[in-house]
Amino acid sequence: MRMLLRFRFWPLVLLVLLAGCSESDRPVEPPVRLEGAIFGTFYQVTLAESLTVGKVQALEEGILAELEAVDANMSTYRDNSELSAFNAAPVGEWQSLSPELIEVLAISEGVAEASGGAFDVTIGGLVNLWSFGPEARPREVPDEATLRERLAEIGPDSLEVDAERQRARRTRDVFVDLSAVAKGYATDRVADYLADEGLEHYLVNLGGDLKVAGWRDGDSEPWRIGIEAPLDDRQEATHILPLHDISVATSGDYRNFFEADGQRYSHTLDPRTGRPITHGLASVTVAHPSNAWADAWATALTVLGEEEGMALARREALAVLMLVRRDDRWESWVSPAFVDTFGAARVEALGLEVRR
Repeated sequence: MRMLLRFRFWPLVLLVLLAGCSESDRPVEPPVRLEGAIFGTFYQVTLAESLTVGKVQALEEGILAELEAVDANMSTYRDNSELSAFNAAPVGEWQSLSPELIEVLAISEGVAEASGGAFDVTIGGLVNLWSFGPEARPREVPDEATLRERLAEIGPDSLEVDAERQRARRTRDVFVDLSAVAKGYATDRVADYLADEGLEHYLVNLGGDLKVAGWRDGDSEPWRIGIEAPLDDRQEATHILPLHDISVATSGDYRNFFEADGQRYSHTLDPRTGRPITHGLASVTVAHPSNAWADAWATALTVLGEEEGMALARREALAVLMLVRRDDRWESWVSPAFVDTFGAARVEALGLEVRR
């Protein structure tokens, strides 16, 4: 009897295994889209390649692992993140950090120096003060005394990074906030993972930070993205850009803001004044091989404003598109490097003004 039962059992197992293999090997025609929520925003990955069900499932798990790793390293909303531990460490003491966190801190240091302090990751205390950070407070204008106190604490010189020895330290009691660069770094990480998995045609969109490889049809058609118009009441694309093997990050002041006593306050703070920006630059888009660098540069240029920001873009040879408010309309400015990246014909067709 036992032999008979064993004989009947194994064919059943074999059938299940065969069915499982069949489903895992079933082809999935492109485009394949994987999406979800992370970092308080969304992620969407589009794959323009023929894959199997099993491969898609493995890729989805890998993408989530990459995003989770960045969150565990750099989140200011998680008490157990590596960055939170760094912010809680004694002032003046060197802390050994992961290569990932050191890389992002080094990028931040480079953009801070080049922008004259317009980009500053030690600004976290001010971000919290203005109610745009993890400290949950009513959105209100801080009093002058507290504002001056926190402004005096921050500055690029309050953070030292020793990339060679993989360590860093805070020289003053500042709150390091990497929100203006970590999302771009996570975008790069996901793209690198896909490339390591042998994929050649994909688009990674992490909360509006994008990186593309190859073609959207797997052949010769570029990926296309819309640059959002600076409108408060609706989402509308004002320029369509073709992308191939590049990343793009956009910083804007027209989505995240609050109003008090009839005045509008942008979430983008100028680290040099401690106050929200007030100039006419509504949006900055930077095209760059690295999305982490593009993310940081877009923030720095937004802080600087249209004239000073474009001057920096020219000095650093950055491919930049700016949307500048002019009363009830806006103007579209691009840098010379933007023309080199996208071509003079494309720039002319879009009606963009080259600022030389």
